This record gives sequence, structure tokens and C-alpha cells, in this order.
Amino acid sequence: MTPAPVVGLTGGIGAGKSTVAALLAEQGAELIDADRLGHDVYRPGSEGFRQVVAAFGAEVVAEDGTIDRRALGARVFADPDARMRLNGIVVPAIAREVERRLAAARAADPSRPIVLEAFGLLEAGWRRYCDEVWVVSVRPETAIARVTASRGLTRDEVERRIAAQPVDADRRKLADVVIENDDGPEALRARVEDAWQKLESRRSAG
Repeated sequence: MTPAPVVGLTGGIGAGKSTVAALLAEQGAELIDADRLGHDVYRPGSEGFRQVVAAFGAEVVAEDGTIDRRALGARVFADPDARMRLNGIVVPAIAREVERRLAAARAADPSRPIVLEAFGLLEAGWRRYCDEVWVVSVRPETAIARVTASRGLTRDEVERRIAAQPVDADRRKLADVVIENDDGPEALRARVEDAWQKLESRRSAG
């Protein structure tokens, strides 16, 4: 059997990649959530926090002293230059932590597959960390309905975020595996389990 692979898992807003990540963890994968690491990068008192406030002003700081992610998101998804400034702050810091966690996971159990979950995995150049890229794909209307229901964003806010992200067709072209997620939780579970079994078969064959 070949060494355990690193699967890069990505998808647009509302696609359900975190749900897929949780299902893969149930199958035995070690999960590294780069998006969550991104939130840690600008926790209060950190250098990232200082840089974000310097770049975007005190209005992105919530009453509890943390970065107001909704306010920051409204800024960066409406302005490509602002999005580039934010990425320039957080992406290098996240990459360093991703590398550290990948090394730790491999050292702890070389036989356990790793899933690197990241919204901007391809845009950040993190394909280099992965043996395969899996894309969770969904129709725009499904994504809008999910996000307005779960995050309290308006339809206009969600549409702006969808417009600001890479086109789903472009992600699909770069994917080794595409997981469709328009048909409900049981269909999604079946597709994830099938993809996992095929991954295990490829490992055995290799």
C-alpha cells in the first residue's frame, strides 16, 4: 500500500465542503481545516489582528474586541483590491501553520489519510501540498438558499460572494474528484463513501 495521501478539499460558499470534511473524518481521515486556522491568524493580540485593523480600520472590530467577520467579509467580497490585501496578510501565515500540521499528522500516523479543507485551496497555491484535489460542487440557487438560511446573510450578500469567488467550472477542471451536493444528505453521504472507497482502492493498487 502506498503512503497515506493528502486530499485537498475545496468548494464555493454553500457547497457543503465542511459537511463533506466531517463525513471523511468519520471514514478515518485526519482533518486540517485551513479556514478555521485563518480565523486564528487574526485573533485579538496577534500580529495578524494588528495588520487587519491597520488595513481595514476599527470598523471591522466587533464589540467583543474580535474581528467582525461579517463586516470584514462585506468589505473584501465587494472590493477585489481589499480581498487581495486581506489575502496578503492571512495566506502566508495560514500556509506556515498548514505545513506544521501536515508534518505533525504524518509523523503521528503515516498510514492515515489527511484531508486539507480550504475554501481558497487552489487560489492560494496549496495544490502542492496535496496528492488529490476533491471539489464539492453545487448549483448557485442551492448555495444561495443554504447560506441565507444558515448564516443570516441576505441574497444580495451571498450573490456578491459567489460572484467574487472562482467560477465553479474552473474548480471542476482542476479536480481529481468532483462531489455533487444538490440532492440531500443521504445522497451526499453515499457519494462521499464511494469516493473514499475508490481512494482506498487506488492506494492498495499503488
